[in-house]
Amino acid sequence: MTNINFDFKNKNAIVTGGASGIGFQITKSFLEAGGNVSIWDYSEAALQTAKSEFAKYGSQIHIAQVDVGNRDSVAKAAASLPWTVDILVNNAGITRDKSFAKMSPEDWDAVISTNLTGLFNVTKSVLEKFNPNSNSKRIINIASVVALYGNFGQTNYVAAKAGVIGMSKTWAKELGRKGFTSNAIAPGFIATAMTKAMPAEVLDGMKAKVPVACLGEVDDIANTCLFLSSEQAGYINGAVISVDGGLVL
Repeated sequence: MTNINFDFKNKNAIVTGGASGIGFQITKSFLEAGGNVSIWDYSEAALQTAKSEFAKYGSQIHIAQVDVGNRDSVAKAAASLPWTVDILVNNAGITRDKSFAKMSPEDWDAVISTNLTGLFNVTKSVLEKFNPNSNSKRIINIASVVALYGNFGQTNYVAAKAGVIGMSKTWAKELGRKGFTSNAIAPGFIATAMTKAMPAEVLDGMKAKVPVACLGEVDDIANTCLFLSSEQAGYINGAVISVDGGLVL
């Protein structure tokens, strides 16, 4: 049995939404493992913070302000890449939560544009930029546990994330013969700055729903992402890995 020691030296990743939250930790983990990361994010403020936080990594980072729902914005970012691509992590996402009766067409369009069409735009723009000499090309799409069982007040978000899972499986079939694997990660309740700011009783209610009785950490998602990007995960294709403490059981 071989112990896994993640080493992404000379590997190049794109992480969308990579300047904050789960995406920030994914970016950090790739950098710590020696990889180069192009951080694509919509928020200029978050990008500036990430640039400062990751300054010590120097030429390992590339930064682009990107609206993944806008094809021109995505094309511009793709054209600015300083290297070929080995790993794509589609993580960018937004929420506009309301019950279906109260959800406006604008709420629907915004979430579908970023969380679903954004994946299409990004992956389409960089598909030909993957390293042509590699048989270990990786696409990892961040879905959500709610895509597996639905969630009150999230018609738009659930629909988008369910589409992400379907897209991941389709790409697994279409691109496998070209040296790609395509997988999805479905996070459950993850402790981020946003969730930690919630009232204690809300957090306690969330924890009570999880068999392991705690929230997940951003490292849990980042570590899964690194594993799926590694050489050791080369035979995992078209999978949906739930990182949720057993929430969907």
